[in-house]
Amino acid sequence: MPSPFRTLFVGVGHIARAVHMPAFRQLGDDFEVVGAVDVEPAAAKAFAEEFDLPHHSTDLEAALAATRPDLVVIASPPFAHRRQTVTALRAGAWVWCEKPPALSLAEYDAMTGAEGPGGPYAPIVFQQRFGSGAEHARDLIASGEFGPPLVAHCQTTWYRDDGYYSAPWRGRWETEGGGPTLNLGIHQTDLLLELLGPWVEVRAMAGRLARPIATEDVSTALVRFASGALATVVNSALSPREVSHLRIDLRDVTIELDHVYGYANADWRYTPARGVDASRIPVPRDDVPSSHLAQLRSLLADLRAGRRPRASGADGRRSLEFVTALYKAALTGRSVRAGEIVPGDPFYAALHGGVPGWAS
Repeated sequence: MPSPFRTLFVGVGHIARAVHMPAFRQLGDDFEVVGAVDVEPAAAKAFAEEFDLPHHSTDLEAALAATRPDLVVIASPPFAHRRQTVTALRAGAWVWCEKPPALSLAEYDAMTGAEGPGGPYAPIVFQQRFGSGAEHARDLIASGEFGPPLVAHCQTTWYRDDGYYSAPWRGRWETEGGGPTLNLGIHQTDLLLELLGPWVEVRAMAGRLARPIATEDVSTALVRFASGALATVVNSALSPREVSHLRIDLRDVTIELDHVYGYANADWRYTPARGVDASRIPVPRDDVPSSHLAQLRSLLADLRAGRRPRASGADGRRSLEFVTALYKAALTGRSVRAGEIVPGDPFYAALHGGVPGWAS
């Protein structure tokens, strides 16, 4: 597939304007943004004029036919992801879809079902995996040099006021999919799973404590991993001092990360156990911050090679499966095992699982 890769934006809100477009502009020799699609005609037109794009539309299928993109960036609200992703894949374009990937496992499986055996593919925006700090921590854990992971804590405690939920699609299962467990904490959760590998069991609680919404505004969970490691996961939209915190205790080293929306190497800390020489702990060779740009560079290499990118297919599904299991555990009051949520399970089709008092 020759570059520059023709790219179509779908959804032109803040994330497209402030985050995606700067990343694509930095790789301007490799990507050509050729158009914008939005349900609001004025928004699509304004975006196209601001970034000097030749095409704008409210009709995705018409835009696909007119621009013939190689890549479609989906930056619309969650309820539109399945339809837009399937439409773009069937038109032969790769898709880079913002989180959360879908409203349910059923929707995600429909999205990946539209991929071809050799592409096009539909990776999800999980940019926290792609910084050099995460790559370094993953390699250090996998090496086993400092022992296995034993205890972990994953925390996404952010603050979203009532005004944030004034958008008509926010805070509703049928349009946003879930609360902070799905829409805020999924990035840090994805990073936890990237570092610790397969999980086997989750127990959880969720609450609607302060926001006038149908979904949860806080959740907590206990997780057992296949390695035997135990972890806690906390997600909140109610926390004035915002932090994204990750801590993993290996036998000989504690790994910690503190940031909010993105990190550099300096945000990671390695603390040796008593008697362990700190000079044994390697340091990253490069300092690549976590960002959409870092993931886009990886996606670019995959486009050129025609290979399945990270955070797509089963790799992209694992965080949504974990989030779904957390909701099931919280809303039913029982532990949930990995792999048990399959077609026919009410939580496969909706994250609230039809539970009275939670389902809309």
